[in-house]
Amino acid sequence: MNQLLVLLLACLGSVAMADDQVTQTAEVTIEPYSYSQTLDIATVVAVTPVPDVCDVVPIQLTYDDSKGVRHIMAYRMMGNGCSNN
Repeated sequence: MNQLLVLLLACLGSVAMADDQVTQTAEVTIEPYSYSQTLDIATVVAVTPVPDVCDVVPIQLTYDDSKGVRHIMAYRMMGNGCSNN
């Protein structure tokens, strides 16, 4: 019975932590990147995958700065679908 209680509490704790991370990300505004800005990236949280297209695509970088503040930066880059054959 104690193991069942511990398992239940562990599940509730992980759901609460996941909900907190979603709430924290929902409050962040997307900032467009400019070449002149100085970045303070302490931890990269997520980067959107680069699609296999031969075109310029939008990408988002989610990161925490040195003060622990979460940022989402939007920028554009060339897709991975181009070949030089």
